[in-house]
Amino acid sequence: MNRSKIHSKYSPLLTALSRCTMAVALFGCTLSMQSAVAEHSVSSDDGNALSDANPFAIAPSVVHPPASGILPAPPDAKIAAALNRITPAEIEATITRLVTFRNRSTISSMETDLPPGTGVTAAAEWIESQLNAFSAECGGCLEVKHDTFTEPPQTGAHPRISRPTTITNVYAVLRGSDPAQAARMILVTGHYDSRDTDVMDTHGFAPGANDDASGVAVSLACAHALSHAYASGLKLPATLVFAAVAGEEQGLNGSAHLAKLAKSEGWQLEAVLNNDIVGGNTTPGDTLQDKSAVRVFSESIPLSATPEETKTLLRLGYESDSPSREEARAIADIARTYEHTFGPVKETAKPDFHPVLEFRLDRFLRGGDHSSFNLEGFPAVRFTEWREDFNHQHQNVRTENGIEYGDLLKFVDLGYVARVARLNAAAMATLAAAPPPPVSVQVVVRDLDNNSTLQWKPGAGAPADTGYEVVWRPLAAADWEQAAPVPASDNHEGQWSITLPVSKDNVIFGIRAVDTAGHRSLAVVPFPAR
Repeated sequence: MNRSKIHSKYSPLLTALSRCTMAVALFGCTLSMQSAVAEHSVSSDDGNALSDANPFAIAPSVVHPPASGILPAPPDAKIAAALNRITPAEIEATITRLVTFRNRSTISSMETDLPPGTGVTAAAEWIESQLNAFSAECGGCLEVKHDTFTEPPQTGAHPRISRPTTITNVYAVLRGSDPAQAARMILVTGHYDSRDTDVMDTHGFAPGANDDASGVAVSLACAHALSHAYASGLKLPATLVFAAVAGEEQGLNGSAHLAKLAKSEGWQLEAVLNNDIVGGNTTPGDTLQDKSAVRVFSESIPLSATPEETKTLLRLGYESDSPSREEARAIADIARTYEHTFGPVKETAKPDFHPVLEFRLDRFLRGGDHSSFNLEGFPAVRFTEWREDFNHQHQNVRTENGIEYGDLLKFVDLGYVARVARLNAAAMATLAAAPPPPVSVQVVVRDLDNNSTLQWKPGAGAPADTGYEVVWRPLAAADWEQAAPVPASDNHEGQWSITLPVSKDNVIFGIRAVDTAGHRSLAVVPFPAR
């Protein structure tokens, strides 16, 4: 088929695509963009093409018509059953117990006069005991560990750590069932330290029910539900990690250490899910809170990108396709698959419970533990309730002028936290069940062409029956809008290739792996090759 015939046959389709609007299709995730950028020394010889040497022996390509729209993946019955085990009662038990430690200030680990059973160290020991109990229930399926280190004193005008301080991160590992894929890892976390008005106060009542006992409750609920599912027959090829970190309020110290540990030990973290302030704050009279929504924040250009990598990403138009941003899109798509499993929202006039993609690293001029992982080159996002009440964060518990201050359990919506936990568990299980994302993903730019040829190789450990899909969206669209399955005939001895009658000038492409049950991997955007 020559080019003129291709154009004639698909011109109505191309016209329709050019008129696409920004309808949300909610899918996708890019993996390891920094390494992909590093592999491509981008140059421009005529202003029209960016290219690099092509490692593929290019196989003949066949033009395939694009499919229209993206439908949710079919739900996995075993994953859905695991989500149903997460209850508001379990969330309440976790938050209630964490509040009883009275003050979980990170620097309280160095105090010697705390009442028995209080302080951050006692809280860490309880979290570890919970993870050990979950492991006992599943026949020892969890490896429970702690990452303890000494944080040096901070310098500057207002240090939040004034002396060498012991900090402990607690985490549990559920190893993947496929030895060929177990190196792949998905991590969920929340921070268990708390504070009141004075960030240096180690003795005052600092319940931290929403900030961030709610996030720890999400991590523990995911550990309990998914370890039970493992014992009941759910085998996930990739590894899951359930963490609770300290030091967040003093400067992200715990997460920074854990992220560096992960990098030094070669953890292949495909996605990090940080939950911080996910309590669905309930203030009497607040009509602007939305209990149907949870915000998911993601970085644009990776924090770990070098100046040259940043230049390359901007040249390709990938400023909104960081690995973290694609992780957020994948979470949103997974939410569509399991939306009927999250539980009803009381405000029936609102949509079903759903994540809202926030295209920003974090809230305005603020930060969180996910950025520690971003700095080490890992995809990571932050979950946060729709509307925060700052009278219920970082405040001494008190009542002034009829206003009640303090981060108390009474202001936490336990059903909301349970829905956030189910979304986290669904995302973890789905990404762990899917095949590994493709590697060496490229778009061929040998010639100026209104068609687009994409090529890639299977990720390490990909099962022989792994399939692939191409996804794409118009340049101004927020999420993937179109998808086309790749026929098995386009597998040329482990090198896949497909040509679509869609101009690379007008869209952004991604490739994702799909197993026979419909679990989809993170999507990977292509880099240019001649």
